[in-house]
Amino acid sequence: MTMALQKGLAASRHALGNGVVIISKEAHTVPAVTIQVAVRAGSIYDSDAQLGLSHLTSRVLDRGTHRRSSEEIAEALDERGVSLSVGANRHVMTVSCTCLAEDFEAMLELVGEMVMEPSFPLQEIEKRKGEVLNAIRQDEDNPAATAMLALFAMLYPNQHPYGRPAKGNVESVSRIGREDLVAFHADRFAPSLTTAVIVGAVDGDRAMAAGERVFGSWSQSAGAEVPLAHAPSARTRQERVISMMNKAQADIAYGFTTIVRSDPRYYAYTLMNNALGQYGIGGRLGDSIRERQGMAYYVFSAFDANVVEGPLFVRAGVNPANVDRAVRSIDDEIRRMATEGMTSEELADCKQYLIGSIPRLLETNGAIATFLQTAEFFGLGLDHDMRLPALLDSVTLDDVNAAARAALDANGASIVIAGPYQR
Repeated sequence: MTMALQKGLAASRHALGNGVVIISKEAHTVPAVTIQVAVRAGSIYDSDAQLGLSHLTSRVLDRGTHRRSSEEIAEALDERGVSLSVGANRHVMTVSCTCLAEDFEAMLELVGEMVMEPSFPLQEIEKRKGEVLNAIRQDEDNPAATAMLALFAMLYPNQHPYGRPAKGNVESVSRIGREDLVAFHADRFAPSLTTAVIVGAVDGDRAMAAGERVFGSWSQSAGAEVPLAHAPSARTRQERVISMMNKAQADIAYGFTTIVRSDPRYYAYTLMNNALGQYGIGGRLGDSIRERQGMAYYVFSAFDANVVEGPLFVRAGVNPANVDRAVRSIDDEIRRMATEGMTSEELADCKQYLIGSIPRLLETNGAIATFLQTAEFFGLGLDHDMRLPALLDSVTLDDVNAAARAALDANGASIVIAGPYQR
């Protein structure tokens, strides 16, 4: 079944007989094509004993297939000037590259090989495992990374998949073997879990035909889905200090769990977060804590609604002498937003900024591919780019202020301070 739209991005969607979804968007601004293949094989599918399995798989996926060695893959990419990346988040693993339009079919075939037929060479696994272990140790020595990992463990306790470290830990990664990667691939890499997005100087028929040729004969059943518990709502304030006395800067991570992406209040939360501090200096947090009080090297807020209740968090990097004042100032801004709400002028400014930013967010083939992958994952529809301005513009002042009251409670905040600080 194929669906097409005649406005906005004018993307087309085609579901192959085996379940692979092919989405294409024709764009001739540059003679290039971005290929982005996403598989529902993110870190939520790691077992408690094998934390970091998805991440390690993403690091080895492009290091050889049953048809080509890592050297042959590197040569195929280099001779066409193509840079390829593989990454994993909580829910999906994504293989992405951008190539010249004339190389599109060859590159799609190569990406398909990586997704469907990785060989997981033992030598490459050991090399990449060493790199992952080094990255984990670096995170353990980084106050900002340490604070965020600890905050998510507080927000999502009891080994909730959202609260576990995506890279794993030294112990779990050290015991992952090749057989674990092979089993993970067999369980999670299946046609019904795969979406290929093709954006650029290739017409829709050509893109769909290439997708059918590469993925159409793939046959693999998917493993069972992982049940995800709802995130708990904190009723009391939690604080944790992780003293790292050899560091020069203290990092503060301060947050709450909020709503799922499908919640109709999503756009009210988005606008509220924009006013609070999404872009640092431009929000209340940056204006108060960094600009007027001069206490923070950086401060911003972020909102990440997801399949289960996602976080809204504040991050700040401060001089250790300013930690207590900075936390009090974050409390003050959280309370002020919750009790006084946004002003009509703030709401108008945030709407103008976010709606005006939509075209800039869709300027490149890669950005468009990511937008279409997100829309497919959350079921937002091929016309989401067309509906988004109205969805933001329809939010009222009552909506955003109700969102602030529901989400922001300094007495229920989870807070982590990491760095040269003690209590």
